[in-house]
Amino acid sequence: MKHISVLVPNGEAVLSSIIGAYKIFNKVNEYLLQSGQITSDLFQVDLVGLRSKTELYNGAFTVTPTKTIDQIERTDLIIVTTIVGDMQKELANNAEFIPWIKKQRIQNDAEVASLCTGAFLLAETGLLNGKTCTTHWFAADNFRQMYPQINLLNEKIITDDNGIYTSGGAYSFLNLLLYLVEKYCGRQTAIWCSKMFEIEFDRSNQHQFTIFNGQKEHEDESIKNAQTFIESHFGDKINVEELAKKFALSRRNFVRRFKKATSNTPIEYIQRVKIEAAKKSLESSTYSVSDVMYNVGYTDDKSFRNTFKKFTGLSPMEYRKKYNREMSLL
Repeated sequence: MKHISVLVPNGEAVLSSIIGAYKIFNKVNEYLLQSGQITSDLFQVDLVGLRSKTELYNGAFTVTPTKTIDQIERTDLIIVTTIVGDMQKELANNAEFIPWIKKQRIQNDAEVASLCTGAFLLAETGLLNGKTCTTHWFAADNFRQMYPQINLLNEKIITDDNGIYTSGGAYSFLNLLLYLVEKYCGRQTAIWCSKMFEIEFDRSNQHQFTIFNGQKEHEDESIKNAQTFIESHFGDKINVEELAKKFALSRRNFVRRFKKATSNTPIEYIQRVKIEAAKKSLESSTYSVSDVMYNVGYTDDKSFRNTFKKFTGLSPMEYRKKYNREMSLL
């Protein structure tokens, strides 16, 4: 039997991630038993907390863990569920989990999976240092600032690095749970689970869901001004050399500071701003794809389509059909 510890964090945790993990693995037990593939439960699932009760959503819900960390001597898989809000405060609220997670991983070789922004709590253990991970795209900039020693692949839905797993934002944690079901029980069981819970199988990235709002949580005023300029002139052809001169910086220094402040090169930032404008136009207007392309400052059709797909995972036409209700009915 494989023991699974679904963490019940203190403070601003996301109830759906706790319920989702608990329900899916128990439902797999039920399916395998009823289909005659096993004669006893494959998974023992405990809700593991720091206290005997945890209140969530300002007391609207109360979760009663089945065990506390001091009652779990050994576990096979730890699921670090989602925490939200003031991240520094929430990490402090749940600091007691950190040595327990490290002990289970280092001494007992437990696997560890974080769901969405549960990656922040997992990162605090040091177990992700030098490894790859993902989290919600909305939290990516904050994560990079807090944990520069971790290789964040925020476009990914799932990462798997030698028994340490992470998932992308919000309900994409369901895709990681399916991934684990397939690993432990095989493809057919995972397909059954996908159909039962109506979870889209084999999603690979978060690109199409990402909203690019700029990355201005930094103190470099010259770079902030450059960002504002880019965002106000996305329809123009913007030259990095001229942009650097405009803000009285050498090209090399400008590129270095821009990358440090935003985690993007100036070219990448310009592309992302243009593509975000194109996305909004495709979502809400009836402009042709060519008109949208010209309006955001592209003149080469192939370059526009390649860049659009790079940042969204879809072609411009696929994106329009998916998100523009009026155009999808044509």
